Amino acid sequence: MNMKNLAPNIKRQRLLIEWFYTIDADKKTIEDYFENITEYLNLRMYGKPIIFSPWWEGKQENQGYDAFVPLIDSGISVYVWSNSKFLSLIIYTCKDFDEKKAIEFTKNFWNINKIETLSF
Repeated sequence: MNMKNLAPNIKRQRLLIEWFYTIDADKKTIEDYFENITEYLNLRMYGKPIIFSPWWEGKQENQGYDAFVPLIDSGISVYVWSNSKFLSLIIYTCKDFDEKKAIEFTKNFWNINKIETLSF
């Protein structure tokens, strides 16, 4: 992905992670992920995670969770498709973090055997 850096004076690091997970996932799982990934990467939450599961709306195959946790240095968003056991998440920060550590932690937490990533 080639993207023009419109604000070179503003630090931004973004990591998109996607793949199929194998654990049972619910609201508590997502809360635990946020708590543990932020601690592991030395990122600071300044609010509680916001987690939605609009099971009464939309298509059955899209049911799952939309979640976000605010960080002092930006935020992390997680999207979970429960029926497909598919995960899409983005870590967006205004400070450096170790992408390899983030990928390995995410693979281990969600019990993912293979992972697709994009840094931008």
